[in-house]
Amino acid sequence: MIVSRLKLKNWRNFQFVDVELKERVFVVGPNASGKSNLLEVFRFLRDIAKHGGGLQQAVEDHGGLSKMRCLAARQHPDIEVEVSLSESNDAKPDWRYSIGIKQEVRGFRQPYLAYERVWGDGKQLLNRPDADDQKDKLRLTQTHLEQINANKEFRVVANFFDSTAYLHLVPQVLRFPQAFAGKEIPGDPFGRHFMERVARTPIKTRRARLKNIERALRAAVPQLKGLTDIKDESGITHLEAVYEHWRPQGAKQREDQFSDGTLRLLGLLWSLLEGDDLLLLEEPELSLNSGIVSRLPALIYRLRNRSKKKGQVILTTHSFDLLSDKGVGAEEVLLLTPTDQEGTQVEKVSDIADVKRLLEGGMTIGEAVLPRVTPKDVNQLEFSFGTHDPN
Repeated sequence: MIVSRLKLKNWRNFQFVDVELKERVFVVGPNASGKSNLLEVFRFLRDIAKHGGGLQQAVEDHGGLSKMRCLAARQHPDIEVEVSLSESNDAKPDWRYSIGIKQEVRGFRQPYLAYERVWGDGKQLLNRPDADDQKDKLRLTQTHLEQINANKEFRVVANFFDSTAYLHLVPQVLRFPQAFAGKEIPGDPFGRHFMERVARTPIKTRRARLKNIERALRAAVPQLKGLTDIKDESGITHLEAVYEHWRPQGAKQREDQFSDGTLRLLGLLWSLLEGDDLLLLEEPELSLNSGIVSRLPALIYRLRNRSKKKGQVILTTHSFDLLSDKGVGAEEVLLLTPTDQEGTQVEKVSDIADVKRLLEGGMTIGEAVLPRVTPKDVNQLEFSFGTHDPN
């Protein structure tokens, strides 16, 4: 199942969004345009639906309603999110979930539901506030999405949101997880517990997955072979591989000795193989060779379409190499454009007439779109500092 349509009102950078999505979605825009904030809406829904989550905790984890609300929101300050779910790109929506969130004007300033609605099988299954909510306003501080005894008719929607995965693996966090103690971040986006995920995977699945990853890694890191999992003296799981060099037998290395690019590619491949659920990726090109980056779209398509489920991937990118893949369609790319007063505008590239003409003329997405996200005054950057260093 995939998110086939997204509607937003007053969410972060976006005053209004209404856009159709494909099985692959490439989100492109200038710095601070809201690429990460667009992905965050799916993490927010996950945090409502997950065990131990819920509306109140999700709002707190995402900074509070005042920070989640678009700065351009004026007369209508409610945050609204609507998601349509379909089996594939061309299928009609099977489900639609819609939520509006308000905040108390005084007192504890607690968030509560303006409404919660669900449609499935062509009929409306939920429409809140209902009669029970009118009798007890405290009920509106919780969604039915988060309640097992209330979401039976649409639990498939709750399960879909709960299964959303987000990855922005930081190599230093994976290498030295003990050094990054503190409050846990929902979903472990930076890979602090990545090795625990590997260890929890059934051994046959784990070994098969690592063998597939090794084959892919050999194309990027020819010196690496024999990727497997081992346990140290304390019973802690590690990844290990042989790194060939001038010594006849090479040298064994564990994950804390792998390069940044190897770790990020390994984490990406693992996540693509791990499931068929919605996967959110932040700039997967970081630390990777341009030749590898140019093959990422095809790799994502192949790995996420290996089963009939066809899991969806939504990623942000600045990469010319990634967007130069001829297989990336204009209907798969969202262009984010900040405006002066109304927040960031979101458009499918296939709906932008002049970009469409460039693509029809033979340009790649990278050539046609990335110049639009380059700051106009970027050439002035080198002249922003005085010529005399006071030191």
